[in-house]
Amino acid sequence: MLSALEVFTIVVVGLMVGVEFSVAFVMNRILDALPGDAGQLGHAHGGRMLGALMPFWYIGSLVLVAVWAVAARGDGATGLVVAAAALLLLSVIMSILLLVPINNRNRTWTPQNRPADWKEQLNRWQRWHYLRVAVIVGAFALLATALT
Repeated sequence: MLSALEVFTIVVVGLMVGVEFSVAFVMNRILDALPGDAGQLGHAHGGRMLGALMPFWYIGSLVLVAVWAVAARGDGATGLVVAAAALLLLSVIMSILLLVPINNRNRTWTPQNRPADWKEQLNRWQRWHYLRVAVIVGAFALLATALT
């Protein structure tokens, strides 16, 4: 049963890392290269779509890793799993304090109502997002190592 939990958790966290990596290094570059207002509208739409999904994915990943840590306590790899849980908790805190407030504004913007500093706000979100991606990649690496 523990093996199934470990594999399922790694798949869930790995898919989350893949989505967030793609947002950071693929989708944002595509959206930023679109002409006119299309990029800003795309960022707003992405903020609405992913803003609805990602909280469940982040919290769900953290819960799965916490369950793994409890179920495997005393195992030699428990420290790695606990460290991964700490990184995922950090990513949730970062999201709530740093990224979600910007995303909540961004997802309502249109070319008619966006603030004058909208590009600076998106750039700030992207910088924090790069750091969050590094944090969840670290958590994923710890979980993969814990399996070996």
